[in-house]
Amino acid sequence: MAHIEEQQSLSLSEPVLVEGLPGVGLVGKLAADHLVDELELTYYAACHCEGLPDVAVYEEGGREVRPPVRIYADEDNDLLVLQADVPVSPEAAEEFSTCVTGWLAEQDALPIYLSGLPEEKDDIPAMYGIGTNSGGRLLDEFDIDTPRESGLVSGPTGALLAEADKQGLDSVGLVVQANANFPDPEAARVLLTDGIGPIAGIDIDTDRLVEQADRVAAAREQLAKQMQQAEEESTRAQPVGMYQ
Repeated sequence: MAHIEEQQSLSLSEPVLVEGLPGVGLVGKLAADHLVDELELTYYAACHCEGLPDVAVYEEGGREVRPPVRIYADEDNDLLVLQADVPVSPEAAEEFSTCVTGWLAEQDALPIYLSGLPEEKDDIPAMYGIGTNSGGRLLDEFDIDTPRESGLVSGPTGALLAEADKQGLDSVGLVVQANANFPDPEAARVLLTDGIGPIAGIDIDTDRLVEQADRVAAAREQLAKQMQQAEEESTRAQPVGMYQ
């Protein structure tokens, strides 16, 4: 039976949950992973929802086996983070969203759903917010921009937002410009500093994400050069000996 199994008893009051499912630019996963590591969050609950693969996850230096989708907690900050090591298939999105949203309603939690918008950005990635029930008023309170054009959020994150709307649950969706083809730590940093931090009332050091963004940018530049060189080589013709 689909359910979320709490691993320990914690005292949380109207917590904020940050969703970290893989998606465009891996912005949600990067943000969630950073929160778990930076704040040294406690493993709180296992997600046993329909559609999730039966795989065992383990970590470097440890022997413990955990499910691929888990929830971590920070009792002092009333913070929950959904960390995922596998994507949720579109076919399973409805069952997954029902499973998670029902549990969030029981916790009286405010979920923050994260999505990347595959769009070219000039400088700092732009971010806007959407919400369900009273979520929109919360976004106004923190001066988070409204969408510049009509759009939709698809996949499991879209299903979670749709289910929150269906159940009349307060929720927030943050959408940030992100690279469509590579992990985008800079976009994840914007989510953390301009959205998640203010809404959750936490201060997050993002220095490691900035360093990661620099490394990714350098890797992208190197890849572009390699692709250009490959293209140049692929358009050249020259004779070669049979056994060269």
